[in-house]
Amino acid sequence: MPQTLPPDSVGLVTPQTLHVDTPLTLACARVLESYDLVYETYGVLNADRSNALLICHALSGHHHAAGYHSPDDSKPGWWDTCIGPGKAIDTNRFFVVALNNLGGCHGSTGPSSINPATGKNYGPDFPLVTVKDWVQVQARLSDHLGIDCWAAIVGGSLGGMQVMQWAVDYPERLKNAVIIASAPKLSAQNIAFNEVARQAILSDPDFHGGHYYEHDTYPKRGLILARMVGHITYLSDDAMKQKFGRDLKTGQFAFGYDVEFQVESYLRYQGEAFSRYFDANTYLLMTKALDYFDPARDYNDNLRAALARATCRFLVISFTTDWRFAPSRSQEIVNALIAERKDVSYADIDAPQGHDSFLFPIPRYITLLKNFLNRIPEANHAS
Repeated sequence: MPQTLPPDSVGLVTPQTLHVDTPLTLACARVLESYDLVYETYGVLNADRSNALLICHALSGHHHAAGYHSPDDSKPGWWDTCIGPGKAIDTNRFFVVALNNLGGCHGSTGPSSINPATGKNYGPDFPLVTVKDWVQVQARLSDHLGIDCWAAIVGGSLGGMQVMQWAVDYPERLKNAVIIASAPKLSAQNIAFNEVARQAILSDPDFHGGHYYEHDTYPKRGLILARMVGHITYLSDDAMKQKFGRDLKTGQFAFGYDVEFQVESYLRYQGEAFSRYFDANTYLLMTKALDYFDPARDYNDNLRAALARATCRFLVISFTTDWRFAPSRSQEIVNALIAERKDVSYADIDAPQGHDSFLFPIPRYITLLKNFLNRIPEANHAS
């Protein structure tokens, strides 16, 4: 971290933990008697609590979206490019809340947590959760914070799915919805990618049926392969070409199976780093939540009927080179909203970074997001 914090940083932040003793009935019909949620806040909640903005994270995201936990941190939260004073999500105007979803591995109750009934890690015994479950839990967090209605809820990828579910399940509790690089449900191809990643983990000898904690190990190889597969789908062909091309590490062929191309080195490095901080059971759970998401399912498979419940204003953003959640998938959402006469703005941003574009400070994208959020009048009254 730089010696002096940037002026547009939220600065040093401390995660908070909410312990909930109210039992939670999940979509799978299982009940969690209690659970913890870890979250962070940035900015100041105004007197009438009308300037609150919720950040929903993607598959490998968590509560640490902006700022630094300590002066020794080498880099800030995962969406620091967008959250802070004067940034697109302006903490001079908004009280921003970011949480680690239930089932996560960054402090909220999940597979790596201790099951009070057994005194051991939940492991594979932790119930599968859905986006609908997450939104229910987020609504409980809203109640705890005294927030009856969010000025905006914002999310990219899996986070965008949560935003959609909020608009369907709690239409009276949000005024603006920002859905970025998302889809109304996964395609068969996307489910297939998730299954390949899961099989890499499940077939690792160190997985031990999900009880690897008890063996003092973890399925490192499986996690590395899962992340490598995922990472390939997050980048576009152009992005990989610009970043790596066919560059060789040593400038010549080694005629073997070790790392030779720069792109191989990059994927192995990303996989290795990911395997050290992300729990394998959580990865399985998160990809299943992606697979299960389909808000139209409860409305006779009619997306229009599902989104007809929404009363908020929408901004939907896609990226031209995103082939994991292609622009056509965002357009499905937009078309359903238009058909139901909802207030919706849509932009397809020309960007070379693929699905990961929503994490980059792309000028047109950032300006669009900032201008949309600046039109929220309630956020002008932060105290």
